[in-house]
Order: sequence, then structure tokens, then C-alpha cells
Amino acid sequence: MIRIRKHIPLSAGLLFCACSPAAAQGISINYDRLASLEEPLATNIGEVTLNLTGLLDAPVSFDLQPNSEDDINPAFIGNFELTASSQLTNRWNVSLQYFGQYQSDIGSILDVGGAAAPDRYTDNVAGFISGAWGSLVGGNTTNLVREETRRLRGAGNGALAFDNNLAQMGDWGGGYVGQFGPARLSFVVDGNGDFDVGASWSRPIGTKDYRFAVRYASGDYISADATTTFTSDAALAVGEFIYGSGLYDLGVGYERLSANGVDLDRWFASAGARYKIGAWTASVEGHYGETENQREISGALGIQFDIARGLSANLGLNHADAQVTAGPVQVISRKATEGIFSLRYSF
Repeated sequence: MIRIRKHIPLSAGLLFCACSPAAAQGISINYDRLASLEEPLATNIGEVTLNLTGLLDAPVSFDLQPNSEDDINPAFIGNFELTASSQLTNRWNVSLQYFGQYQSDIGSILDVGGAAAPDRYTDNVAGFISGAWGSLVGGNTTNLVREETRRLRGAGNGALAFDNNLAQMGDWGGGYVGQFGPARLSFVVDGNGDFDVGASWSRPIGTKDYRFAVRYASGDYISADATTTFTSDAALAVGEFIYGSGLYDLGVGYERLSANGVDLDRWFASAGARYKIGAWTASVEGHYGETENQREISGALGIQFDIARGLSANLGLNHADAQVTAGPVQVISRKATEGIFSLRYSF
């Protein structure tokens, strides 16, 4: 996830955003949109270094859809990530990471227009072996390439729907991440043989900073009505540009969905802008796509105000609308307009 030291200069902070999170802070297995922005708490126990980050969030969502029966939905979310690492005699680094998150009934806060999620605790665990040649990874790592190559998430509680391929990989898998100058390569495969491979390039040129990323993913997607499983092959690309206090990015993608002799072509484009002034950070994002001439649209506005180190007030306005069918199959079904406000503390 993106981690920014809040006391660093504005321009340096935005440049830091453009870097791969794995390059900057090690590989994270927190694939949620809520991640601590602070430096980890650290201590040594013998030859092992322990790093801990965490976050507490108290959101209240407001359903802005007409005729809504549940207009206001308060919730609570808390997560933490613990890393234990050490160096072997051959200078290889080994580490074990654990991420856990508890969330109360959040409605559709984390998935705009999705079904209500009951109280639950979820976790990820992974192991890493790293050297000058890169890192071998194993465990709950199947979202790693997505995090390495994606567009930057919105500020505050801005959450843009549909900004990804539809397919999901299995929970368990293994792969590789390697840094080669300004280029970074990543690859993961799950137990079913589905895979995700990506590459990114990032570096400053003069007073500007640029990042480009490409990704190819193969997996399965279960239709919205849970009646059909599609095989999916998708190609995605992202371009990012930073100048001064502004960050601007564009992502495009194409996905082929196949099931029972039926092939569906989906394409989409997402764009966003992010700007920081003092303690204020704001973002605006938009998305448009089509599947067999049936459109999907979404938009997100996010605002974050840094109250004190680790403490922030966050606002988001998110909209999503897509009703895509293939004969009797409901491929995508999502419609929501939400406002979300939260107080958040990270450490």
C-alpha cells in the first residue's frame, strides 16, 4: 500500500507516491484500501527485527440513492500488519508477514454498490526470501502484481469502482518481484494455474516524475447472479505524471470473458487527479467502460485533512452504475451513490 511520511516536503511526498510501495517499504500484503501512512513501530529481538503498522477507522456512510431504506450506516474498521525479518549469513533477507483486519457491518463502504458484509475478521500471511536478485514470495500474495501496477487510490474515502479486471485469483500462490534500475518486474501464480504478470518503470526527469506500468492477468470471474463462471484474460496499462503538487494518471484495460461458448469483450478507461495543499489532499476520478455495448460508469471524489500525526478526517463521494447481461446471465450488477465520512488514526 502507499505509505507517505506526513512531515516530508510536499513535492517529495508526491514523488514518493509514484514509487512502487514494495520498492519503498518492502512488500505489503495489505491489499485493502485502508493502509497506515506512518513509519512502522520497530524493535529488535535477537537477530530478528519486528515492524508493526496499524490503523483504526470509524466511518459513517450515507446512502444517497433515492428511496433507500438504510440511509445511515456507522461502522468500525481496524487492521494491523506485522513483519518479522532477519538476514542470513549469505546476506539473503528472510521475512514473515501477517496482516489482520476486523470490520463491523460496513454495508457497501469497501465495495461501492456491493452487498452488505457482516462482522468479520480476515487475514493474510506470506513469507519472503530476498537478495540482490529480487524477492521470492509465497502465501496470500495473489494480489501483489495488482498493487505493483495499479493507479494510485483516491484520497480520503474516495473509492473508484470497476477500475480493474473482473477476474479473481485464488487466495494462495507464489511469485517473484525484482528491481532492475528504474524498472520493476512482478509475477504470481495461484494453485489453479491462474497467473498475473506485470512490469513498471518509474523515474524523475527534470522537475517532473513519470511512471508507466503494464499487466496481463488470467483468472476466473463468477457472474453477479452466481450462475456462470467465466474465464478471463485481461491486459491493462497505467501512465502517471507528477508535477509540483499535482499527480495525474490514466489507466486503460481490455478483458475477454468466455463461458459456454460465449465470448464477451470488455474495455474500460479510468483517469484521476490528486492535489495536496498543506494539510489538505483532494482527488477526483472517473471511469467509463463497455461490455458488448453495455456501459459501466463510476466516479469518486475524495478529501483528506491531516489533523495531527496519524490522525485525519476523511470524506468520500462515490457513484457506480452498471447493469451488464449476456442472455439470461447477469454479468455485472451494481448501482450505488454513497457519501462516506470517517475519522482515521494510523500508527
